[in-house]
Amino acid sequence: MTFISLAAGFVLLFFGGEIVVRGAVALAQRFGVSPLVIGLTIVGFGTSLPELLVSLNAALAGAPGIAVGNVVGSNIANTMLILGAAALVCPIVVSPDAVQRDGLAMVGVTAVFIIIAMGGSAEAHEGVFMVAVLALYVGVSLWRDMRADDAAAQLHREEAEELTGLPRRLWLMIAATLGGFAAVGFGAELLVGGATALAMSAGIPEEVIGLTLVAVGTSLPELATSMVAAYRGHSDVCLGNVIGSNIFNLFGILGITAIATPVPFAEKIVEFDLWVLAGVTVLLIPFLMSGWRLSRVEGSILIALYAVYVACQFWGMSGAYAAGQT
Repeated sequence: MTFISLAAGFVLLFFGGEIVVRGAVALAQRFGVSPLVIGLTIVGFGTSLPELLVSLNAALAGAPGIAVGNVVGSNIANTMLILGAAALVCPIVVSPDAVQRDGLAMVGVTAVFIIIAMGGSAEAHEGVFMVAVLALYVGVSLWRDMRADDAAAQLHREEAEELTGLPRRLWLMIAATLGGFAAVGFGAELLVGGATALAMSAGIPEEVIGLTLVAVGTSLPELATSMVAAYRGHSDVCLGNVIGSNIFNLFGILGITAIATPVPFAEKIVEFDLWVLAGVTVLLIPFLMSGWRLSRVEGSILIALYAVYVACQFWGMSGAYAAGQT
């Protein structure tokens, strides 16, 4: 029953996340919202909806390890697994302007997130701070893009173009959006319930489940969007999607969750996984600056590093987590 719950949760999160983002994009286009705004907000952050609902449900259900592990693990998976897989399909060629602004913002957000985590927990006032900074970042980015119309603005427009295809009838757009939200919400409950049961029955710490199984499951919308974009030759959209998702995961998801309930950080996440997150975030910048592209070789390196990280969780870190909780 546990595996059925996990599988059903994954399926609902994947298809629900895709449908709700496409429905929201179609509605925005119907009411004249510019592709720039759609790309920066709905697409960049909408694909993180599964992570938001899973982390919020897990924290409220008394499983903070899954909540925090989902956020940290999703960013690690986005950076290594998703970007690596997309680069294998098509090398990611990006504009320096598009990377320098949002890429450096991602590094800064990651650094602040680690500082907060080092305090042992994220409280309500810290959650308010994170959400406020995120709103400021979005507002400033929109203002600059509309004034400059530079490579970053073009990237956000291309992100919106990747998520079209719904019928143009208004009622179908609304139905798709609402149905997607319902699917994601129900899928989040199934996934958290199944993951918690699996952790308890198998003796695996919930942090490990959150960092790996749950994190990959909630990252499926980003994976689908990035792979389709790479296949169509719009590989730069993959990078914009991942950067936007990573920023929202850290400040949006954890910020909203912390406002709802205090979120403690497990000692072993602070000692190990946060530094893996910091390392891969910093590593991505020189990878992108080497010719302003992410090659297939670099993509293979990222995937190999992710495989090592997952292996550490189950072969080495699992025992360490268990020892740390006794």
